[in-house]
Amino acid sequence: MSGAPDQDDGRDRPEVELSGVQETLLWNLYQRACEAREPGTVLEDPRAVELVDRLDYPFEKKFGPSVPFLAQGQALRVRSFDAAVRAFLAEHPDGTVVALAEGLETQFWRVDNGRVHWVCVELPETAELRGRLLPDGARQSTLVQSALDLSWADAVDPARGVLITAQGLLMYFQPAEVRELIAGCAERFPGAALVFDAVPKWFSARTLRGEMRTAQGYSAPPMPWGLDAGELRTVRSYHPRITDVRELRVPRGRGFYHGALSPLLQRLPGLRNMRPTMTAVARFGS
Repeated sequence: MSGAPDQDDGRDRPEVELSGVQETLLWNLYQRACEAREPGTVLEDPRAVELVDRLDYPFEKKFGPSVPFLAQGQALRVRSFDAAVRAFLAEHPDGTVVALAEGLETQFWRVDNGRVHWVCVELPETAELRGRLLPDGARQSTLVQSALDLSWADAVDPARGVLITAQGLLMYFQPAEVRELIAGCAERFPGAALVFDAVPKWFSARTLRGEMRTAQGYSAPPMPWGLDAGELRTVRSYHPRITDVRELRVPRGRGFYHGALSPLLQRLPGLRNMRPTMTAVARFGS
């Protein structure tokens, strides 16, 4: 299958040297793979498993042993993005998905309908790594530049419909940069939508104080942009063309928290900000 990771023959063990925000793509990959290995997994992601098995990177030493609770939470967040992309493709089967800084995300292969056009916008280091491990196929292309450099929009054909995704990205930007990026997307792509996630302000503050650390010493990079669930409507003020902003429901998972408590927290205004992340969609008028 086009774009599948090469099989590990015992000799090809690509080394990975990333740091800071870019290293988080390996944490995300690790969590997806850990959940994908679980019996009755909430996310089928064989390519994530293949990549973790193949890469010469000390995942467990760096991030700690797999914690099923955390891995499932990450996978359910990913599924909310997958659902949004599938809904877009149901209306625009030949549409274009622009994935901003997706790193080693394997979403294309989970949602591919055989017709979608997929554009990745990646920084040079992550573009090189993705190119080695998940090379572009016939309907995929990679633009090597920052997501904040909106010139990437010039390479996107809007004729068949556009959906932009920013998964695990915006929280690492300054608030003014987030506003400019979302406003730029709204300006350049009338009729499109942006699916993004955000961390609440308490979570952002803890990362800025360096308090989000694993027992192994891995520290989450600072996340300057925090957005509480009750403030989601303020994103509409970023640009006149933003017509609607709403939270996307995270699917139910296994166990008490992911199966019962988390879905309840999404509906209770006083408790919604207790969650470490939320997923939302901003729609742009014509």
